[in-house]
Amino acid sequence: MATLADDPAGTSTPAELDAATLRQAFGAYPTGVVAIGALRGDEPVGFAASSFVSISLEPPMVAVSVARTSTTWPRLAQAPVVGLSVLSHGQGALCRRLASREAKRFDGIGWTATPEGAVLVEDAALWLTARVNATYDGGDHEIVLLELLSVELFAGVEPLVFHTSQFRELLPHA
Repeated sequence: MATLADDPAGTSTPAELDAATLRQAFGAYPTGVVAIGALRGDEPVGFAASSFVSISLEPPMVAVSVARTSTTWPRLAQAPVVGLSVLSHGQGALCRRLASREAKRFDGIGWTATPEGAVLVEDAALWLTARVNATYDGGDHEIVLLELLSVELFAGVEPLVFHTSQFRELLPHA
């Protein structure tokens, strides 16, 4: 049986494993946010995801989890290369826009495209390019394993952190 803390003292009460409770529970784990994008025709297409994880150093691989209800992922899944931009602190509004249902999510957002068609968001903390290696059943999500092709790290740029449905700032440990 699941439990969720219901007061600051840390006591907990049993909770059901329903979608709302699980969303709250999973939100207790802080994550970064990644913009995933590619050109489809001449238009940038993409979305934001907080379910991003490193998988392997050799070969270099990461994974993202994409909701089966996504209407954007089917447009990106066949792209030869996708861009992954780890969003930076201060890009919360941009993240919300990329996570919205708007058709033209990249309007007013600075981005660049690689010659292969990967779309990368300007001012991000990290840029990766990748190609789909495999997909796996993940219940109401599809788990997408991506083979990394390139990496560009922007030293000193703090990442955007998402925790309990809010954007947070990282502070050095004293």
